[in-house]
Amino acid sequence: MNDQIPTGDEHGALGDAEYTEFMELAAQEGFDLEEVEGDIAAAGHGPLPVLAVVGRPNVGKSTLVNRMIGRREAVVEDKPGVTRDRVTYEAEWNGRRFKVVDTGGWEQDVLGIDASVAAQAEFAIEAADAVVFVVDAKVGATDTDEAVVKLLRRAGKPVVLVANKVDGPSGEADAAMLWSLGLGEPHPISALHGRGTGDMLDAALEALPEAPEQLFGAPLGGPRRIALIGRPNVGKSSLLNKLAGEERVVVNEMAGTTRDPVDELIELGGKTWKFVDTAGIRKRVHLQAGADYYASLRTAAAVEKAEVAIVLIDASESISVQDQRIITMAVEAGRALVIAYNKWDQLDEERRFYLEREIERDLVQIPWAMRVNVSARTGRHMDKLVPAIETAIEGWETRVPTGRLNAFLGEIVAAHPHPIRGGKQPRILFGTQAGTKPPRFVLFASGFLEAGYRRFVERRLREEFGFEGTPIHISVRVREKRSKKK
Repeated sequence: MNDQIPTGDEHGALGDAEYTEFMELAAQEGFDLEEVEGDIAAAGHGPLPVLAVVGRPNVGKSTLVNRMIGRREAVVEDKPGVTRDRVTYEAEWNGRRFKVVDTGGWEQDVLGIDASVAAQAEFAIEAADAVVFVVDAKVGATDTDEAVVKLLRRAGKPVVLVANKVDGPSGEADAAMLWSLGLGEPHPISALHGRGTGDMLDAALEALPEAPEQLFGAPLGGPRRIALIGRPNVGKSSLLNKLAGEERVVVNEMAGTTRDPVDELIELGGKTWKFVDTAGIRKRVHLQAGADYYASLRTAAAVEKAEVAIVLIDASESISVQDQRIITMAVEAGRALVIAYNKWDQLDEERRFYLEREIERDLVQIPWAMRVNVSARTGRHMDKLVPAIETAIEGWETRVPTGRLNAFLGEIVAAHPHPIRGGKQPRILFGTQAGTKPPRFVLFASGFLEAGYRRFVERRLREEFGFEGTPIHISVRVREKRSKKK
């Protein structure tokens, strides 16, 4: 059977020898090796490149997205404005995987929900690696299309211009007219019938960067990016100024002074860090309007680009639902996490007692987060911030060898087996750590593992291997064993 096992030459994330050893273990358990290999690849790749599909309403963006992903998933209807939120799908073309972001129609000078839809499209452009700009070839370039061109030029992202609704050779001339937009060659396609979409995807892949390989524990290069996030007026800008030792950003008692993320290189603990001061996040994004709405979107983009999120909480006030929501945003983004309780110097003994009770009650899901009690006004405990960041990054990049992990899983299964459900007792057969930043594990089991047991496994992983300051992603693959050939 070993001669059927892949050599692992293209699986440097695990290491060739370790990968081969793992696949041999999967073969012994009777699992389909191609499926196992796919599961590891799905969990272990670096961040996939992102392709945003943008354009004015009703030009066929969602139809094109369905064509790209090979299934009818994006809602399509023959009227403008069906898509509102930006929606992300995974796609593959010619062996390369990437993410496609379907957006609502962009329009200028609109109000209400239409303005929110336009803002979501602008955020998708900002967060994307490349953009597919869809224009209706039958209608031609409109004033709105011209406005989108200006938006794309400001963003500075590679753009693939698509002339949609070209159903035959007679429409090629209409597509050629779009050279006037100044974005290069228009690609004539019919998203509905698939005509020309292959050549268009080839062009889109040329515009996208290659998906980075998963490199365990290897920094990306350059200063580490630290995002300062929190509610308005909790002291993010004051903290940044105190760390920098000078007035780098505007501080005012009026909440919401900071609008755009502000990058600052700061020397701390003998290292250079890139701190990003962000706008305060007020409430649910879709309930905001105007500048606050855009500021929240830019803050979310800053968190996505960061490696560590420092969440500032005003320790003099009760932990709010909004504080919890901001922490959840950082965790779901997969960032290393430090929680800084600001205005610590203003707390009396009674408030400190109640704060501890609030942390136990409201932040029970993240006992692993690094914690620092600071005062941005006086500079108290600023020296503890860098060690907390470094510990969180170390946990974020921690890698457990497959052999050691499986020995550990074996001990867990023996000492604490999964409860019997329906006359069956599922058990973890083997597993591997498929990625870091944050740590991502794939467990192969004989049956469904309940959420409580998964939490138990995560807790034991943290007790055994650390992972301080980082979320952990655990995915479970339940596979039917292959029938043995006679």
